Amino acid sequence: MGVTVTAAAGAKDVWALDFDGVVCDSVGESSLSAWKAASKVWPEVFEAPKAEEQKAEVLEKMRAVRPVVETGYENIVQVRCLLEGVGVQEMLDHWHELLPQYMERWQLDRAKLVDVFGGTRDDWIASDLEGWLAPNRIYPGVAEAVKQLVAEEEVYIVTTKQARFTDMILRQMAGIQFPEDRIFSQTVSGRPKSEVLEQLHNRHPDAPGYHFVEDKLSTLLKVAKQDSMRHWQLYLVDWGYNTPAERQKAAQHDRLQVVNIDEFKRLAH
Repeated sequence: MGVTVTAAAGAKDVWALDFDGVVCDSVGESSLSAWKAASKVWPEVFEAPKAEEQKAEVLEKMRAVRPVVETGYENIVQVRCLLEGVGVQEMLDHWHELLPQYMERWQLDRAKLVDVFGGTRDDWIASDLEGWLAPNRIYPGVAEAVKQLVAEEEVYIVTTKQARFTDMILRQMAGIQFPEDRIFSQTVSGRPKSEVLEQLHNRHPDAPGYHFVEDKLSTLLKVAKQDSMRHWQLYLVDWGYNTPAERQKAAQHDRLQVVNIDEFKRLAH
């Protein structure tokens, strides 16, 4: 049975939820989409027999390097880096320096990569919706918690995933329908999530509480150091795309709370 988000009267807490790594484990689909997209950008590289032989290994490594991805288009760059022998640990340690280097080396444009990544997903969905959905999964217990929040609070999705894909997975796999104005996608704009949080605070200035749930420590740290974000309770989920070292660092930060799924479900109630 689907759940529809509707605005209701009364003072409610505001919840801003990241999507990939909080609600949805999408790394299987994003890695396959990245390979398909990279085959369009560099057909001479990815259609070679050697590339096909390495495909399974590269896709497995894509899961390992997922914690450093901020926006989907980066997967295209990552998949070629891995194919050409860049190590997993090197990417985990230095991705934010490596990304602009390889973007320049391969003469890549961010907006064009966003378009080709989105277009690749659109083509896959149009030809095989079930095949596109299959590598995605909703984290166990999370859909129920989100439905509970939707029934009682003001809930928003704040994500770097393109909104149409977020909406489709929510509807098809979690049975939750979000109105368009409650899904904030940063893919095209590249706006920091803190700007969206500020916008939500202004939209609900009298809410008794504000909660931001993320799986990326770097995002939470950026929010935590801004005085204007002091109203927000900040949560790092321990089931998403982060590392043990990041969870340990978050646990030692006075503004952050690390939560597991059971704790998140209790918060949602």
